[in-house]
Amino acid sequence: MTDQDAHERSQNLVALYRQYRSALDSLAEDGKTMPYRWWNLPDPVHVLFMPYGQMLGEYATELANIINDITENVRRLRAWATVTQGLSDNDQLEVCDEFIDPLGTVALGQPYAIKSRFAFAVGHLCHQANRARDPVGWSDEFTKEKLYLHIIEEFCVAWEKYRSFKLKLEPLAGKSFKEATNDFRNSYNHGFSPRLLVGVTGLIKRQVRDGRVSYVFGGSQPLSIATVADLLAVERDHCYRAFERFRALIEEHIEAIAAFDSQLKR
Repeated sequence: MTDQDAHERSQNLVALYRQYRSALDSLAEDGKTMPYRWWNLPDPVHVLFMPYGQMLGEYATELANIINDITENVRRLRAWATVTQGLSDNDQLEVCDEFIDPLGTVALGQPYAIKSRFAFAVGHLCHQANRARDPVGWSDEFTKEKLYLHIIEEFCVAWEKYRSFKLKLEPLAGKSFKEATNDFRNSYNHGFSPRLLVGVTGLIKRQVRDGRVSYVFGGSQPLSIATVADLLAVERDHCYRAFERFRALIEEHIEAIAAFDSQLKR
């Protein structure tokens, strides 16, 4: 590519990005903003619950950050969906390479990341808060590394608000999202995922049924940007509901910690 070609390409990308920013700025506000610093632990918190306080500060903040990020990513994708309508094939390829592929790849993985982070946070926090319920019998035997809902159950089940939290979190990154995105996250990390906007992948697939091998020709069509935005908006709303129940669970923890602290002061 000559210097002139590189300059023209840069100028074209700048023009396309300006169109995107204009489209983004014209979009109506959509979604919610997850709050920060909403909890009210005893001050000072008992030394036994200093780990809980530190964990809560980090985990609740990071959960709000990533949920707020997916909210913004839905808007970003909607803006790009508007811009890419009517673009030439070459401009679509340029936009995908420079802007959409990095954004879409991250956004499509966020529902799975958020679900895992919720499980990680709730597992650890419930384990620490259990000490307020049974300070004598509590033991620090939380040896799990990868935390999923079925793994953290034993540490959380005694809390009344956990069940409703779990019910709101379970649909996130579920079967319907996996099927609608052609299992994008898994195939991206372990094979070849569908493309975004332009391009066909999976032109031939090896299948084994009843011990017999066959090869299927066809290919996976690209995911449209508007479709991805719509799918992520559904996942985003699951996040909102889970975060609301997460807050209720934390408030239940804090009530128990405050009661424990009050008994010690008598």
